[in-house]
Amino acid sequence: MKISAIVLVGGKVDQTLYKKCLESLSWTDEIIKVEADKLEGSFADWRNYGAKKAKAEWLLYLDTDEQITPELKKVILQVIGSSEFAAYAIPRKNIVFGKEMRHCGLWPDYVLRLIKKDKLGGWKGELHEQPAVDGPICHLKEPMIHIKHEDLSQMVDKTNAWSGVEAKLMFDAKHPPMNIARFMTAIIREFWLRMIKQTAFLDGTEGIIYALYQVYSRFISYAKLWEMQLNARRNL
Repeated sequence: MKISAIVLVGGKVDQTLYKKCLESLSWTDEIIKVEADKLEGSFADWRNYGAKKAKAEWLLYLDTDEQITPELKKVILQVIGSSEFAAYAIPRKNIVFGKEMRHCGLWPDYVLRLIKKDKLGGWKGELHEQPAVDGPICHLKEPMIHIKHEDLSQMVDKTNAWSGVEAKLMFDAKHPPMNIARFMTAIIREFWLRMIKQTAFLDGTEGIIYALYQVYSRFISYAKLWEMQLNARRNL
């Protein structure tokens, strides 16, 4: 077997996107579905679990809202046939509100998802997990598709879930107590990053809405951190 596809399945899965994801992997030698809701641990743990179950030489990781295009399939089959590299980073074509985004940090958005199994040292990290790879890494030019957000309701649901995780990580890392100055600094910094440095406005209305939402999302994470710090002081 040359390639095992590993798909993480958990939370509120869009069944239409999930079906498209699996269809885009029908050419692989096996598809391993990691049911995250039935396992303990983090995303890194779930990706490591999938690697242990895989039988092929190469591992291709995908989430349920991602798809491999026919063009990318050809490139993958070509590079794993005669490769000097231990892993390949794949760019993602991020679709937000039905539009392909080219700014606000959403392009090329490389993710390390094609890895030779015997070169994988394991995934690490709770929120933004990354694989440890023993060997050189190549960046492909052909992108995968990522339906990042289809509407604002999805974005709000995801923010509510992930902001709690992010706040807990900051709390455990002994982040300084939140105050008005730190809130304002965080908001201004995120706005400058998204709107100015990453030129979100060049993606039009969708880009501006997405950028402003990221500012709001950052605020929520820090607000939850403030709440945790407040509760901790009350319990002293």
